[in-house]
Amino acid sequence: MKKQILAASLLAASSTAFAGSHASCGDVVIGEMNWASGEFLARLDGFIMDEGYKCNVEYLTAGTMPQITSMNEKGTPDIASELWANAAANAIDAAVAEKRLVKLNPAPITGAGEGWMVSAAAAKAHPELKTIDDIIARPDLFPHPEDPSKGGFHNCPSGWGCQLVSANLFRAFDMEAKGWKLIDTGSGAGLDGSIAKASERGENWLGYYWAPTTLAGKYNLKLIDFNSGFDQEHWDNCIVKPVEECDNPQRSSWTKSEVVSLAQVDFAERAPAVAEYVKARTFDAELLNKYLTYMADNQASGEEAAEEFMLNEEATWSKWVSEEAAANIRKAL
Repeated sequence: MKKQILAASLLAASSTAFAGSHASCGDVVIGEMNWASGEFLARLDGFIMDEGYKCNVEYLTAGTMPQITSMNEKGTPDIASELWANAAANAIDAAVAEKRLVKLNPAPITGAGEGWMVSAAAAKAHPELKTIDDIIARPDLFPHPEDPSKGGFHNCPSGWGCQLVSANLFRAFDMEAKGWKLIDTGSGAGLDGSIAKASERGENWLGYYWAPTTLAGKYNLKLIDFNSGFDQEHWDNCIVKPVEECDNPQRSSWTKSEVVSLAQVDFAERAPAVAEYVKARTFDAELLNKYLTYMADNQASGEEAAEEFMLNEEATWSKWVSEEAAANIRKAL
């Protein structure tokens, strides 16, 4: 099955006969996010579109902001399977209003959420840390790995929308003046590694993360109460912007998370059967975590986890697809 989901380089070399067999759907570029659930969901969509609907699938791998920018300005990818939309709500809403982009599935993952979290060890050892203000007052409990005299906050990797948000909230809470420094985790793997390392050692950890995810569940990460109000206009026009475009960030709670499957309108119109599949494809947190755990335990790729899902969850995926697509998929399996 692995070879059935083809990389872009192989697709470019596909034969004319192969391309013709996919004519009913045509070429599809799927935005593959650079974290586990985003990789898994993109590869799952790719397999179903390829085998079930005879699409000619390619992938564009990047973080949230590059994906949104490319969809909005370049018209590619055709679909982003798991997009955390809060980072660019204004741009997305404008594109939807102009009928260039469409939220094919407004809730592909149930129970999703994000924000600043602390490790279970920190929450257990220091029950007095009830709000962000309590935590900020104790930088000594979360020593920066390169400067233990300062507290360390683990920020998101470059290209993730949460990097901008966390950097602005760091300023809004005046954390530098209160003895804190940001930690550049470098990549999704680096962020995950910092959580796993601290949790396995029973150490305190503070940073950004989201759920449902394998690590949030496995290590029982605790969301922090930001002890602040929420102003949507300030969030959209300052907090989610690059630091140089947010001159005076104010305290804020994290916005309610919106996770969507976002697509180009022209793609939804030329491939209506695929669009119907995407609209029907929704994961609950427990089922998603099962395959994220599979990825973590087996050091498996999103493609391998997608294969495992297709082999074992026919009762689920068969409800998402047309009868013809289901028959095609069974033949491929």
